[in-house]
Amino acid sequence: MPARRFHCPGCGYIYDEALGEPHEGFAPGTTWEQIPDDWFCPDCAVRDKADFILEGGDAELAAEGEAYAEVAK
Repeated sequence: MPARRFHCPGCGYIYDEALGEPHEGFAPGTTWEQIPDDWFCPDCAVRDKADFILEGGDAELAAEGEAYAEVAK
């Protein structure tokens, strides 16, 4: 599976799975699913992981999927 990129809709920070985020303790290759659900944007500290948008994906479908996942819990 190719590495994916997720961006913060608040400040534009990008989490790239290929690069990870060493300052946050995420080695290169750390997948989005491996990041804790309570993680928040390291740049703006305003947006939670659930707010991030998959780049190159259908943002509306991603948002609907997150909303469905919350309801299904």
